[in-house]
Amino acid sequence: MTMPNALPQAIDQRLIELEIKASYADDLLDVLNAQVAWQQEQIELLLREVSHLRRQGDAGADASAPPNAHDELPPHY
Repeated sequence: MTMPNALPQAIDQRLIELEIKASYADDLLDVLNAQVAWQQEQIELLLREVSHLRRQGDAGADASAPPNAHDELPPHY
């Protein structure tokens, strides 16, 4: 037979364990949210860079633009 005080103590212990788990889950959620926000910033930065490179490529394909010395092939010997 269980003691009268044992049941409330067991419930209290389980409640404390659940509160600890909830606290860890909240902390993990905060860390994951920060990671997702950082990744989104990186994605947006990369998209801007790709867009910029595409604009440069489109401008470089223009026939009226002077040729770039770096784009020319070296002479063969």
